[in-house]
Amino acid sequence: MSLHELAPDQLAELQDKVKRDYEQLESKKLQLDLTRGKPSKEQLDLAADLLEMPGRHNYTDAQGNDLRNYGNLKGITDIRNLWADLLHVRPENLLAGDSSSLNIEFDLISWAYTFGTPNSDRPWSQEEKVKWICPVPGYDRHHSITELFGFEMVNVPMREDGPDLDRVRELVKDPQVKGMWTVPTFSNPTGVSYSEEVVRELAAMETAAPDFRIVWDNAYAVHTLNENFPDIYPVLDYAAEANHPNRFWGMSSTSKITFAGAGVAFFASSPANIDWYCQIASKRGIGPNKLNQLAHAEYFASAEGVRAVMRRHASILGPKFETVLDILDKRLGGLDVASWTRPEGGYFISLYTPNGTAHRVWELAKNGGIVLTQAGSAYPYGKDPDDHHIRLAPSMPEEDDVKVAMEGVATCVLYAALEKLDAGNDPEVAHAEGASEEADD
Repeated sequence: MSLHELAPDQLAELQDKVKRDYEQLESKKLQLDLTRGKPSKEQLDLAADLLEMPGRHNYTDAQGNDLRNYGNLKGITDIRNLWADLLHVRPENLLAGDSSSLNIEFDLISWAYTFGTPNSDRPWSQEEKVKWICPVPGYDRHHSITELFGFEMVNVPMREDGPDLDRVRELVKDPQVKGMWTVPTFSNPTGVSYSEEVVRELAAMETAAPDFRIVWDNAYAVHTLNENFPDIYPVLDYAAEANHPNRFWGMSSTSKITFAGAGVAFFASSPANIDWYCQIASKRGIGPNKLNQLAHAEYFASAEGVRAVMRRHASILGPKFETVLDILDKRLGGLDVASWTRPEGGYFISLYTPNGTAHRVWELAKNGGIVLTQAGSAYPYGKDPDDHHIRLAPSMPEEDDVKVAMEGVATCVLYAALEKLDAGNDPEVAHAEGASEEADD
């Protein structure tokens, strides 16, 4: 039964119970963290064999190059061929670099800002204003890059099959709109995977800015929570067919597959974009860690080898996500106080609380010893206009700790919802809210 349909005595009984539950939560003095989507120790242990690779006397790639020396800015063909097969791109359209795809994303924005892209009339720094499309909820570290460069970030709602295309089509009519953040597979933090229709439309749509770019961050392309892997669409082919070959800056990495900060990052794009990137990158360095790339190539052996590793990750992550969903269903289901996503992959669950309560839920959880990602962090500038979204990241804690934490989170959501309901029933508060709405009108 909906919270709003409870009889006064039922509501009072629930309020007393939730208050007692929260007092009990505070008394436990927990120290639990559901903030960032980090792999657990058990997941990291899966890649222990990688530390013994490459073999003691194997320092050469498939072409016989000595990888202990300088050179090969695009990365070794062994890992590029393997990852190209995984992502359905051509090896010549894929560059293998060091560690983090986020580093490459920062470089791309920075270099477009400083030098312009192959399609730019001038560096973006010389534009009167640069605007950037941000599907929301989205990835906070993406937003922090465009905020740093002073871009005006424009929110676009995320749908079940990708961003709201009607809104995107309207925005790209503005030549100041230079780009868009995307996480097309198991999006951070909603878990949404873009449909083929949406992908093709993003590749084909006309834009006023000739140097419009879509950062295609496929960080979770193979991060399934079960045995099934999502379709990975050949987005570079779609863009080339639509006569927009340079539109996509594609990203991927091994950061949540092997070791964060010690993996391999990938940049997939058109030959013109790859050449542009290498021309600038060659001035700041001579080549990536090719021995690490060889080690990863030996560890995975093939694209199917990557999928085999990810099935092992899923066996660890899947039960934790099921625990979160089971508790939300049992504690909050049917009460009409919250909703949540049911991802089939990725690292996050999006929890939607009653409007105006997400910060209160975050505060209550913090006081109860449960640290959640700051409410609003999935929106540009950290401002959720509805104050209703919280990102849950159950990957790192032990499953028992996930259960304890989520029982606490459910209590906090109910507590905040009941507070809001009480405020709405207070004639003085209701009158004040009505006056505010009239003023806004």
